[in-house]
Parts: sequence; C-alpha cells; structure tokens
Amino acid sequence: MPNPSFAPPKLKKGTLRVIPLGGLGEVGRNMTVYEINGKLLIVDCGVLFPEEHQPGVDLILPDMAMLKSRLDDIVGVVLTHGHEDHIGGVPYLLKRRGDIPIYGSKLTLALITAKLKEHRIKPVTVEVTEGDREVAGPFDLEFVAVNHSIPDALAVAIRTEAGMVIGTGDFKMDQLPLDGRLTDLRAFARLGEEGVDLFMTDSTNAEVPGFTPLEADIGPVIENVISKSKKKVVVASFSSHVHRVQMVLDAAVKNGRRVVLLGRSMVRNMGIAADLGYLTVPDGVLVDLKKSGDIPDHKLVYMSTGSQGEPMAVLSRMANQEHQIAIGEDDTIILASSLIPGNENKVYRVIDGLIKLGANVVHKGNAKVHVSGHAAAGELLYCYNIVQPKNVMPIHGEHRMLVANGKLAAQTGVPENRVIIGENGTVVDLKDGVARAVGQIDIGFVYVDGKSVGEVTEEDLKDRRTLAEEGFISVICVIEKQTGKIVSGPDIQTKGVAESEAVFDQVKPKILSALEDAIGNGTRDQRGLQQVMRRTIGRWVAQRLRRKAMIVPVIVEV
Repeated sequence: MPNPSFAPPKLKKGTLRVIPLGGLGEVGRNMTVYEINGKLLIVDCGVLFPEEHQPGVDLILPDMAMLKSRLDDIVGVVLTHGHEDHIGGVPYLLKRRGDIPIYGSKLTLALITAKLKEHRIKPVTVEVTEGDREVAGPFDLEFVAVNHSIPDALAVAIRTEAGMVIGTGDFKMDQLPLDGRLTDLRAFARLGEEGVDLFMTDSTNAEVPGFTPLEADIGPVIENVISKSKKKVVVASFSSHVHRVQMVLDAAVKNGRRVVLLGRSMVRNMGIAADLGYLTVPDGVLVDLKKSGDIPDHKLVYMSTGSQGEPMAVLSRMANQEHQIAIGEDDTIILASSLIPGNENKVYRVIDGLIKLGANVVHKGNAKVHVSGHAAAGELLYCYNIVQPKNVMPIHGEHRMLVANGKLAAQTGVPENRVIIGENGTVVDLKDGVARAVGQIDIGFVYVDGKSVGEVTEEDLKDRRTLAEEGFISVICVIEKQTGKIVSGPDIQTKGVAESEAVFDQVKPKILSALEDAIGNGTRDQRGLQQVMRRTIGRWVAQRLRRKAMIVPVIVEV
C-alpha cells in the first residue's frame, strides 16, 4: 500500500531536498526534482506507456503539479540519455516554460530537439560529455560515462552545499561495449573518495543475479538467424537502440540483404544517429520502403518498431494483417528486446498472431537475441563497493526491484537505516551526510489522451473499462411535466450486454412500476427519477445477466 501523505517540513537553508516525481514503483516516467536554497534542478523527464487497464491513453506523464507555481525557480533539466522513459515528458514541461536549459550529451540533445520540433518548441540546450562540469544555480554538475542500450548515456554527480548526490541514470557494466565506451568506474571511485552522500541507482535488474551478458554476444546470433531464413526477415526493437540496428545492418550486408527501416521514430532516430556518427551505414544497404517491392523477399530485412506489442506500431499491424508488409509462411520475425513489465500479454498476442500467419518467431525466450541495458545484482554490488556511499536511494524500478536493490546496498555495508525505499512523492532531505524521508506528497497519473493532457481521470478510465468489459445500456422515458404521467417508454437500447434486446422486455414493467411508485410518493425531479431507473435495471441486469454494464438513464419532460 502507498504511504499515507504527510506534508514535509519547511526546507531549511543549506539542506538538499530530493523528490522523485516518477520512476519509483514503475518502469518508466523517470523524473527527480532536487531543491536547495530556493532553486530546483530536474534530472530526467520521461513518460510511461499505458497498460491494458488504461484504454485510450497514449502516454502517462510525471505529475508535475508541484512545479506549477515554481517554474521560474528551475535552473535546468539534466537528461541522462535519450530513451522515451527519460525524455518523453520534456515537451510537456517546456510548454509551461520554454527557456529552461536542457543539459545532455550530443545524441540525447539531438533526439530531444527532434521531438521538441514536432511540438514547435526550440529548446535552450547545453551539450555535455563525460568529464565535463557545469554550474546550474547552486548545483555543480559533473557528468560520468555509463554504458547502456543507447549511446552517449551519462550519470550525473550533483555537488551542493548539503553534499554530493550521484544519479546513475540507466546503466550497466558491459566490459566489451560495441562503441568501446565503458561505464567509468574510475570516475565513480574518485567521487567515492571525495565522499558520496546519496547514491541513487538504477534498480531495473536488481533482482537478476550475476552480470548482464555482453551486447557483443547478440550480433552473431542475429546474423545466424538471418543466414538461415528462407524469406523476408523482420527485426523489431526499440527505435533508439542504435547498437541493435548496427548489428542488423552488418548482418544484412554479410548475407547479401538490403534493410528497410519501418516506423516514423525508427527512421527519424536512425537518421539522427547516422548523421552524428553513432551509426555506420554501409553503402547501398538501406532501401526505401516504396522501392523495396522490387526486391525479392529473401534479399530483405525490415527493421521495425513494435517490440512491446504497441497496438499502432508496425509489428502489431503486421500481425493483424493491417500493414502493407504481408507476413506469411517461412518469414522470420526477431523480437530483439526484453519485455517491459506490463506489456507481456500484448507481446504474446502479437507473437501468436505472427505464428498463425506462418512466421517463425525468434525472441528472448527461445534464442539469445537480446541482452538488457541495466546492471544486474553483481554489477550493482561492484558499484556500491567502489563508491561506498553514506546513503542509498534505489530508483528506476517497480517496488520489488527497489527493495532488492536496497538489500544489495545493505550487504555491502550501507546501514539499513541509510537505505531509503521510497515511492513517487517521497520527500528526502540531505544534511550533514544523513538522508531522511521527511514527507510524502500525493502523486497522481497525468494521462495524455489525444490532444488532452491531464483531463482524463481515473473515473474516466473506469468508465472506459466498464464499456469495454460490461457493455452499455440506455433507458429513456418520456414524462408529462404537469401531471407526472409516463407518456412513453421505457425505451431500452444496449451495446455489448446481451445477444438480443428482446431480453429486456422482462424488466420494462419493473421500471414502469418503480417510476410510478416514485412519482406517487412525490418524486418529480429528473435526477431522482433517473436514479430510480438506474437502480431498477442495474439490479435486474446484475441478477439476470451477471453484468455490471454502464447505465445511462434519461428522463424527457414534455
């Protein structure tokens, strides 16, 4: 159960306050606010993708309500890397104040700038690289190279009057990274020697023992699968996974195939990566979708989005036979990604649909076609021993992951009372080398639904789930205003409740009788009579049909 809300005390001068607004208790919408001496620094501002019980929702944002009256106090936003769960919420923040400086690496800034262009926002950016130091108000920032499933990821050390905090961002410790860019453990050790007062670490793989396998091990597997494929190959991955796309390009060249990039985000992101030198595209390997029809299937590889079963993404549309690329016998589909928690059912439905069409589907469960971008337990232990932090606050993960990460910290000697297992909205104050949870603020879900932001409520989603699962009933009666006489009705119309509306003939006399009794007892207002209709048909539907349909009663007065 979430902790009950309790207001934090007034922040004293010289104390650093840390408030996660997203990313704790969930995998996504990562965002943390740091405050000292009246100024705010934000690290990451991502989105969470909706689950099946959130129908119609496009994205879920961090709850930025606490920032509404303090936009002018924000001295900067640090983006640790270019994944959507760390940068996707930035446009919605900058719509409130467009000149907030954005700190990030070259690739990260290129990706967010392209995204902001779609929102007609031109950001103020500060490009940084590992080893750089920048001052943002009372915050002294140092950037540290970390390895992840996207190039140019950074951890950030935040020095303040109250002490030093390190936020790792998402990271792992691949010892043979494809781009040769290691997680800089020497920098972690140096910062540890200086004294790290609060270590905020990626928890996504804290439950996984040992070490995350090497990314370099995946390339030969993908190449082998492609070499044995008889017809077309479709590889689905995240649209920002530059290293995975590089593997596919190289494997295609070795097997005499051309590559088609599918999905707007895939085309955009890989174009940016190639322009900046993060992706090496062999001459002649890429071909436009419009021209791919002239190339035989056994000479093609499609690199697509949709590895998480997103309903509108390329792979789902292929599985539903709604895409121009038709999947058939002897085609090969490679899902080169892991499952984000909550997406399992959607992904398995896509896999089933593709197999029904005759495709051979290769995924992490039956072949080594993906490795995680997050540090496993063994890597986290190394980091704790190197940094030797005074306090630890696990971030980026569901609650069980945070707990597992906290236990790892305790095993390395961090006192248990210095390990803070928080949730979104937990207020932590750091002073004199001690970090304490001092408050809990209410943090909600902010839904992006079409063009609306924050207008869809939990009650709206409950109504949508009811409509989807239980159906809809409308009941209309016409009543003479002066006499209260029922002129016509009840007229009942339904959707998704029963095979035939004739079944509702049984309840019409009950509704009439209930209305007449209510009118006879003096009830004449529309709302009161509508409630009578709702209760009467609701009880009957629950008993007779075992359903809890949405009921919309209407009284028309004439």
